[in-house]
Amino acid sequence: MAQAKRKIPPGENPESAWFGFRPVDPGQKTGLVREVFSSVAGNYDLMNDLMSGGLHRLWKDRFVDLMNPKPGQVILDVAGGTGDIAMRCLKRIETAQSRLRPRERAQSSRARITVCDINPAMLKEGRRKMLDKGILSGIDWVTGNAEELPLPARSVDIYSIVFGLRNVTHIDKALAEAARVLKPGGRFFCMEFSPGVRKELKPFYDRYCLEILPLIGQFVAKDRDAYQYLAESIQQFPTQPALAKRMEKAGLSRAKWLNLTGGIAVIHEGWRL
Repeated sequence: MAQAKRKIPPGENPESAWFGFRPVDPGQKTGLVREVFSSVAGNYDLMNDLMSGGLHRLWKDRFVDLMNPKPGQVILDVAGGTGDIAMRCLKRIETAQSRLRPRERAQSSRARITVCDINPAMLKEGRRKMLDKGILSGIDWVTGNAEELPLPARSVDIYSIVFGLRNVTHIDKALAEAARVLKPGGRFFCMEFSPGVRKELKPFYDRYCLEILPLIGQFVAKDRDAYQYLAESIQQFPTQPALAKRMEKAGLSRAKWLNLTGGIAVIHEGWRL
């Protein structure tokens, strides 16, 4: 779907003046996105399963494989309200520690995993899910904006953001914040839905996003508008090469990406050197 031409205010990212396909003042966008996720928090995991046919679980497993979290690391998962990535990291680290010899296990330290999300409703859903799974410790939950992280500089070994970057008002600010909080040698990982799918898939993918997803949202989550926005936000997100260039500019070096399922989901990786 073509979007109307609009002059972007000076100093703003291209996507900051759009809420999906709807033009908005950049100062309003963060609040509008917060409302969307407050509305869908209770059905978020179910909707992810329905929207992706369960593929998001495999994508997230692959994502954490690439992250390769280890005992003793400081891991920050941004926009990770329901805790899917944090939970996978915690389980992977606990499994690694269980395989150590007793003396090595005693000397190893647990990773510090923090979930940071701008939306308290999403964090509440994440904490509830962890309790349901019997996970009582090992993950901290912090309310915060990806553009102004409540963490000190050079304090994080791994920064992850999954299906969250496209909802940020100023993507370049979020990327710069990731570079700020990462230690030298720290790694940045982002997974997003992408408009840059394989050419033969794109007509079907675009129709699915813009016509089918809102219907699923209407009948399951009782919120068509929220999923209309989420579908449109995929179309507005930068392509793989464009995001890699913006990562490099923000200080996240050696940017590269991995397409999953024909580019429907994409993992970007970079280093803080």
